[in-house]
This record gives sequence, C-alpha cells and structure tokens, in this order.
Amino acid sequence: MEAIRGRIAGRALLAGERLPSIRRFARVMGVSPSTVVEAYERLVAEGLIRSRPGSGFYVAGAAPSLDMRKPEAGRDRAVDPLWVSRQALDAAGDVPKPGCGWLPPDWMPEAALRRAMRQLARDDDTSLTDYGSSQGAPNLRRLLARQFADEGLGASPEDILLTGSGSQAIDLICRYLLRPGDVVMIDDPCYFNFQALLRAHKVSVVSVPYTPDGPDLAAFAAVLKEHGPRLYITNSALHNPTGATMTAQVAHRLLNLAAAHGLTIIEDDIFAALEPEPSPRLAVFDGLDRVIRIGSFSKTMSASVRCGYVVAKPEVIEALADLQVATSFGGPGPVASGIVHAVLSDGSYRKHVEAMRQRLTRARREIAGRLSGLGIAPWVMPRGGFYLWCRLPEGRDATEAARLALRQGVILAPGNVFSPALSAPDFMRFNIGQMPPKVWQVLPQVLVGAPSSR
Repeated sequence: MEAIRGRIAGRALLAGERLPSIRRFARVMGVSPSTVVEAYERLVAEGLIRSRPGSGFYVAGAAPSLDMRKPEAGRDRAVDPLWVSRQALDAAGDVPKPGCGWLPPDWMPEAALRRAMRQLARDDDTSLTDYGSSQGAPNLRRLLARQFADEGLGASPEDILLTGSGSQAIDLICRYLLRPGDVVMIDDPCYFNFQALLRAHKVSVVSVPYTPDGPDLAAFAAVLKEHGPRLYITNSALHNPTGATMTAQVAHRLLNLAAAHGLTIIEDDIFAALEPEPSPRLAVFDGLDRVIRIGSFSKTMSASVRCGYVVAKPEVIEALADLQVATSFGGPGPVASGIVHAVLSDGSYRKHVEAMRQRLTRARREIAGRLSGLGIAPWVMPRGGFYLWCRLPEGRDATEAARLALRQGVILAPGNVFSPALSAPDFMRFNIGQMPPKVWQVLPQVLVGAPSSR
C-alpha cells in the first residue's frame, strides 16, 4: 500500500493510469498475489484507487492542476518569482542583470571546462551516447564523499544521488515527502524559486522571519506548534538573499525543535565553496538523520553543465533514485557528470575557487561603498558569496524601481520577490558580480522615480 501511495505522491502514477497487474506487482514486491489483492482492495476502500472489473485497478481522482500561469493571490506580476526568473533567463547577453543569481562567464573556470570537454571527447563512445547509472557516476560520488568527510559529514558514495540540478534535487524530495495540502516552512525572505517550486506541488507555505543569525527561533517554534509543517527548506550558510550565516547555537536549537516535531529539513548548500571558512552545517550536526543536503556546481563552475546532488540516509536515496528514474530516466548523463568530475579533479580548481573568493571580497567592499553613496544600505555584510541584501533610501518602493529599471534595460530583483509575506517592499538584492557601468547610470534615476513604499 505504501509503495502505491509513494508512486502516486511522486506522480510516477497519475490520475486515471492503470496500476501494475496483480501478478506483476507481486513479483516486484516479492509477496504473494493474494497480498497484492488485499492491498489493492484496501486502497479502493480508501478511495485512492478504483477497480474496473475485467480491466484492472486505476488511480482515482483528477490529476492535480499544475497551472503556473495563474497569479498567486495578492501578488503583483512584477514581483512574481516566475516572472523575475524568466526576465533574467531570457535577457540578451549584454543586458545588465544585477537581479540574477549567477556570475558572468569571466568568473568561471573556462580553461578547466574546455580541458574537461576535450578529455571527454577522447573517451569511449558510451560517454557521449549512453544514459548514466540510476544513482549517478560512481567516480563523482566517491569524490564528493571524500569532500564531505573533510568537513565532518560522514556520507558514503551510496548516500549520494546525482541529479539534473539543485532545483531538481529539491523537486524530487518534495515528490517523495509531500502530498497536496501538506505544510512547508520557508524563510522570510528566501530564495524565490523555493516559492515557485512549492506552488507546483500544491502545498501550503508558511514562513518564519530570518535574522542575521538564522531563523527567528521563537517564530520557528510557534509555526511548528500551530501549523505542524512536514518540511523546512533553507540555506544555512550565505543565505539567499540576505547573505547571513546561521550560528552554531541557532543550528543546535533548530535541530532540537525539528526532532521534537518530526520535521525534515532540506539544507541547500549551493554556496558552500564561496565561504572563506566553513560555518556550522545542519547536516554535519544532525548526521543526516532529519537533514537532507542538496547542492550543485552552478555558482562556481558552470550553470550550463547541469549537475546537482542529494546527500541523505540510504533509504531516502533509494526512494529518490526510483523517482528520478520514473520521472526523467535517471540523473545527469556521462557528459555532465564527466565534466564536473574532471574539473573538480583538476589541480587548478581549488586555486580558481580561492581566487573567486578573493575577487568577491574586493567586489563586495567596492559595491557596498558605492551603494552606500546612493543611500542604499546592506542589511548585513556577508562573509562570502555574491549577494547584498539592501534597504533602499527613505523606504523607496523596490518593485516600482525594478519596473523603471526594466524599461531602461536593467534587470533588478525587488525585495518582495523573496518575501512570502510581502514584507520587504523597500529591499533589493544586488548581485555584486553583475554591476556594469550602466547599472550605476540607471540606479539613481529609478530611485528618484520610485515613490516611498511606506
């Protein structure tokens, strides 16, 4: 019964689809046909499936709507996460986009990427034509396991699943854990695509205010008590968009609360390599009991080579691997995983990341100073990364400023894009690597034209 529920929840079986035959499912599950008959009859009694005499058993009900074009209640389309993402993704290469979430090409290890592609082209033909294995390339999983061990996270290669991206990793976990109507907790503010992805899963979203030390624990405890969320998604280090880092004290108290309320946590660790020194990690403190770590290589290597990962308990990885096969017939193929493995193994990669951190430190100092000259104040000065979460002068309206900037060919990310409660009308997230001269010409103009949000 749980196997069928899991397939339906993960959308491997949709409304109206025929279930496996009794004999075939009995062979798959290693049980007698009579056991499958009893399981199916119980699921019919629950209303989850229905029987068609002479034909078999079918998933009941209508398929859940995934209409992403319907605007969220209370949301202006200009601050809708999907709209902002599409503006940044679809912009021409020469359009300044300080509101986007990636660095320009000249920040990436292009020479190492080209070497990796030439090396891959010389490998056997299967690297260029075959599917990858169900859990992902073993050599890359072994390399990642060694890296995680260096930071104190005990994970074997079997505890790692390679995915098509970090976003796909979260989507798989949501398919595995959630059903429509479940409650999920996120930070306020948070990475805006968390909100967009959760909309697709038809869950209820509640948020908790984020502080310079991590989530507000009093509010966190209140949400757990009142709403009983099943899942919490966060960045514990170099939080997006604020740049803040969770303290060890907050991390320990948060994990105690999660254990007491049966809460699972997704720790999105995508910015880990950009920290000057490793900060507290939920997955390390927790030992992968309630925490599932995800990440990718889009911020330090390439957003074009799509490869992410999940680190979790073996039973979770096993279920996610099945889901990934069912929904996309596996994760990244040998080309993507081969490039990532070759670049990570390249002796130049560590030097590249260190040079990137130093360059970001200089840029952060310079950009923060120039923004301050316009009356734009960073909320915190991050330890690393490439975001500055800033309050606009005199409470100017960030959404209106973003509209005006777009007319002049500059893409900004207004604060309410990141705020589930729409509580950041006078905040803006700036990408310090995406601040060419035109941005500094346009910013003073749009700030004057954006009336006060208060």
